[in-house]
Amino acid sequence: MSAPRWGPVRSLFFLAPVLICAPYLAYKQHSALPEPLTDLTDPVTNLPQISETRILGFAKYLSEDIGYRTVGTAEHALADTWMVQQAEAVKRNCDEVVAATGRKLECEVWRQEGRGSHRFDMMTKRLYKTYVDLTNIVVRISDGTPEGKEHAVLVNAHLDSTLPSPGAADDALPVGVMLDCMRVLINTPDWSPKHAIIMLHPDASEVFNNAEESLQDASHLFSTQHPIASTVRAVINLEAAGTKGRELLFQATSEEMIQAYSHVPRPYGTVFANDIFSSGIILSDTDFRQFEQYLNVTGLDMAVVGNSYLYHMRKDLVENIQPGVAQNMAENTLALLRYLSAKGSPIPTLTTYTRPTTVFYSYLGHFFIYSFTTAKIIYTSLFLASIIFVASTYQNPTPGGTFWSGQARGAIAVVAGLMGTLLVPNVVAFLLRYVLGKGMSWFANEYSAIVLYAPAALLGALLSQHLIGPISEHTVFTALLLLQTSSAFVVQLLGVGSAAVFFLTALPIFIATLLNPLFSGSANEIALSTYALGQAFPLFGGVLLLIPVVEVFVPLTGRIGADAPADNLIATIVSSIGALSLPLVIPLAHRFGPRALRRGVVFMSVVTAVLVAVFAMRAPFDDMHQKRLFVLHLENITTHEQSLHIASADGAPGFDLLANRIVDDFVYGWAESTDNASIALTPVPINDYNSEWDSLYPFSAFLTTHKVKLPVDPSYVSPWTATGNGFSISAIDDVKDLAAGTRSLTLQIDHPGVIWTVVAFDAHVLKWNLDDNPPSEYARHRVKEASFYGKDTWTIDLVLKLDAGNPDGKLLVNFVGLQEKAMWPGKKSAKTEGGIAMKLFEEFDAWIEGMYKDTIDATLLGCVGGVVTI
Repeated sequence: MSAPRWGPVRSLFFLAPVLICAPYLAYKQHSALPEPLTDLTDPVTNLPQISETRILGFAKYLSEDIGYRTVGTAEHALADTWMVQQAEAVKRNCDEVVAATGRKLECEVWRQEGRGSHRFDMMTKRLYKTYVDLTNIVVRISDGTPEGKEHAVLVNAHLDSTLPSPGAADDALPVGVMLDCMRVLINTPDWSPKHAIIMLHPDASEVFNNAEESLQDASHLFSTQHPIASTVRAVINLEAAGTKGRELLFQATSEEMIQAYSHVPRPYGTVFANDIFSSGIILSDTDFRQFEQYLNVTGLDMAVVGNSYLYHMRKDLVENIQPGVAQNMAENTLALLRYLSAKGSPIPTLTTYTRPTTVFYSYLGHFFIYSFTTAKIIYTSLFLASIIFVASTYQNPTPGGTFWSGQARGAIAVVAGLMGTLLVPNVVAFLLRYVLGKGMSWFANEYSAIVLYAPAALLGALLSQHLIGPISEHTVFTALLLLQTSSAFVVQLLGVGSAAVFFLTALPIFIATLLNPLFSGSANEIALSTYALGQAFPLFGGVLLLIPVVEVFVPLTGRIGADAPADNLIATIVSSIGALSLPLVIPLAHRFGPRALRRGVVFMSVVTAVLVAVFAMRAPFDDMHQKRLFVLHLENITTHEQSLHIASADGAPGFDLLANRIVDDFVYGWAESTDNASIALTPVPINDYNSEWDSLYPFSAFLTTHKVKLPVDPSYVSPWTATGNGFSISAIDDVKDLAAGTRSLTLQIDHPGVIWTVVAFDAHVLKWNLDDNPPSEYARHRVKEASFYGKDTWTIDLVLKLDAGNPDGKLLVNFVGLQEKAMWPGKKSAKTEGGIAMKLFEEFDAWIEGMYKDTIDATLLGCVGGVVTI
């Protein structure tokens, strides 16, 4: 006679150490950062060491002393000058070391300046970029020999910041990391890049890119025009989309570079992150794209991603960068550079490379790497071993039942459990967003989404098993094992490295199943110790996977547009990874009988209902997790109208109310209008023919926008229409060839005081100087510009096809740009030069701060635009 089983409460107490300790240890591993260091040299060894204090000093100078370094602004030019000075200081240091020691070391500095154009497709949108006199500051460290300069690894970080942000983390932090890495390398005794036997050794080339946020123009400039670009064999791109935690390796494009990454002291990367980013689910991009496309090189793309609420926000400040973040990124980068510039480096072999067929992940404090071939062997072996063991030990409790009929019934229960786990959280998400009007109430804390949706997922799992009806616990347990091992086997056969997540769940369950007879005394009963052993590692690994995913995707929902199903997206993420984390919930549900299962369903229903009520009372935003609000003051120099445009990039409720309140409580008073009917708020759809937001294109596709017309003082004279100094579009070298049916012209855009200009027009372009492959049809074209400060003219050479509907080839051009001196708060110090827009922004910023208690981060931009027929 078997010993009596414990009930559900006592059993859960037995399992509590696993259910508590596994997530806790996973969180500790995830959040571990090194102690930040201040000293430039190790007091014990007297050798140079990475100094977080120095790195953050650079970041603070760039982000706070210089400030908002938007491409085309005076601050951007100041950052360029500062970077040249820092590069020259590196060279002086290098020269002094060589003079004192005679080491084989040479440092060279370039300030590259150039113009060009490139196609930049993103989010299914076709966009052309052109740039004028943008810059790169390049430092090359080598052993001084031609052989030592033949192959190089490139490290990239951009100096500029984007429109609404001072950019302390993005990307001043990586700039500081690179500067400190160079200091440590140059001042390390006996270090220099070396040759290896027959193979040639690399330089360590570092590019300080001066225009990433304008859609990667400067990286394109370096890749296509710099004289040493052809020596680059691999790229390390350093980015920041957040201010906390370890930098994540999210792109690795060759096995050699993954192997190189394994030498860093604290690796943090998974093939899962690599697969997600390469799938295009995350609509984001980095300079890595330009290097890969135009230099055909491999590399690593790494970014700080924790707390990405502050990504492209005003609060991207040094004070909000977590201690240890800079130290971690710099020490990992330094280790990569030492390895890749040392004897035995793979860099000389990377003149050609193949995409990786490699599984890699950080787990239990180790970095695991193995090939897809090895993965197939391991996963296949595990699958076959599971089938053999289960088939040899399983006894179907149903009279006359077979092994396969029992496992089929168990598989149905497991699949039903997965469906219930996914379904109920999505029902909760639908209820909160569409019924209660309380969508995104989890936004202010990444982990609150887990609190809301994990109990709902558990309810779905239990409810599905209640509907399935009684079934043997052992049958469900073994069916789960076979489904997990088969998933790893099948997904890996499809060439998807993320099959490792199924393997890491299946392996401990398999081991626990093997040991179960020792724990239970019977092959057909499952011991609680088997649950403890089989659940500990899946829960640890699942939480280790879930934390960074919610850290990325929860803040991301604040900028993916109102139409995106943000609540259901997060519910699906939490429930699907939750199913991987707690796979043994399904067999455990059948352990205690139908009555206990019903009670579990009722209990979890109450918990879920309480949580829905609690979250329905929560506001989505707070002072450190703010709503992004975009406001344009637009002066149309064609119609002579002025208008205020208000936009949001999230699906949280209340934007229409907010926009109306802005008009009712602020705009009416600011305009001193007695005719409020003339100042009416109008929804404006974003489409290819709405040019007001083109300076933010293609991000503007995510915006929900409203427009309100502003009164204009009759005595107002626009500075943007002044003859010889205005914002204008004209045609030069204009020639019509009626025999050939073409019109050739150069479209000239003059924009003194205006940056990030965009022109859009409809035409059948036969030829232009933007690329060699314009669309072979009549189409809408959009060309976006970025220029260095003070560069006020750019051109497009066009050959247009004439047609019967437009025999003269007339070109209707929409144009728009940002006033360089009318961006709040970036140009606050020059507010008196910003005209009407800055006067409005100063008052508006104070009003919205007082009204919404710092829960809104407003990007305030003065724009000029119009339309002209050429």
